[in-house]
Amino acid sequence: MKMLQAVMNAVAQAGSSILDVYNSDDFGIEIKEDNSPLTKADQLAHDILVKALSELKVGPILSEEDADISWAERQSWKQYWLVDPLDGTKEFIKRSGEFTVNVALVRDGEPVLGVVYAPVMDLWYVGEQGKGAWKQQGAGERKCIKPAAIPEQGKTWRIVGSRSHSSDDFERFMAVFPNADLLSVGSSLKLCMVADGSADLYPRLIPTCEWDTAAAQAIVEAAGAKVLNWETKEPLRYNTKETLLNPYFVVCSEPSKVWLNLSF
Repeated sequence: MKMLQAVMNAVAQAGSSILDVYNSDDFGIEIKEDNSPLTKADQLAHDILVKALSELKVGPILSEEDADISWAERQSWKQYWLVDPLDGTKEFIKRSGEFTVNVALVRDGEPVLGVVYAPVMDLWYVGEQGKGAWKQQGAGERKCIKPAAIPEQGKTWRIVGSRSHSSDDFERFMAVFPNADLLSVGSSLKLCMVADGSADLYPRLIPTCEWDTAAAQAIVEAAGAKVLNWETKEPLRYNTKETLLNPYFVVCSEPSKVWLNLSF
């Protein structure tokens, strides 16, 4: 609990620095080599989190803003921090409020602790392996969360998708659910919505990076739901290969025959 509180304190500080930029007139926007945007807020949050997590002496740190660490070095890691200082930079730039700070502790490829914080909403999601998951908004009560049951036949599925990204594969997936409620949301909040039961399913059929998902996956799994590799239907795992790209995946309470045998 002491370590979790230290992580949350660092995340809160990072969130405060992000809001300072968010409420300013200058985001300091740059375009990275992968054509994704970077702002002053990303770097400020990164610096805060790296300093605080380093002081915990739990393991090395892999952050989106300092990801140039060779596989030769990474493959020896048994435990490490996986960080996205500002997940949803496009939403930040659009001032939609749907961006998060993500911090995960990964052990043997498995996310075992996760903190996701949405600064504009002052909304927290936290999960720890074997200890459950909870959410809290502002000074409100901490509420334990769990996923919803699979919708019964004839019931409407609530399917969450990206506000900034789509794909032909996602459209083909959605064709199986002609009457679904499509909930468009930014950042790792999409995974958290399955964890807390406000969505039934999140298929991710476009590329993501490992720092985009690890913290929220820890929360999803602590709540009792699943993040499954689309091809293998096994849990998504981390730092198992040279590339830091995730495969396609789906977030669900349980696999359902409605979508289980779809192929892309």
